[in-house]
Amino acid sequence: MTRASRIPPREFESLVEEALAAVPERFRRYLENVVVVVEEEPSDEDFGETDTPDDHELFGIFRGAPYFDRQRFISDLPGQIAVFRGPILRSCETRGEAVREIRDTVVHELGHVLGLDDEEMPY
Repeated sequence: MTRASRIPPREFESLVEEALAAVPERFRRYLENVVVVVEEEPSDEDFGETDTPDDHELFGIFRGAPYFDRQRFISDLPGQIAVFRGPILRSCETRGEAVREIRDTVVHELGHVLGLDDEEMPY
């Protein structure tokens, strides 16, 4: 059993790419103008943009205007989904748990791309 904390950065990035590839085709078009990055830790500004208490881990964030808002207010700037490696690895004991959390984080942030609030998402 591989400890999640031992997943190196490049492998973590590959797991994020796999999670993106698993997004159903009908939702992928909403990611066309969204850059997905892996960052080690969220910034203080990231916490300020969310309702996440400082003593909780933040696994990801969507930065930018939701897809349907971008359609109304034409913008060339891409949105950005950041997936935070450190918090995910600290919260998961096994590689399998980390893979599931990465997938869930990507799907959750895609929900924000579509304009959903946390309360509107299943997880």
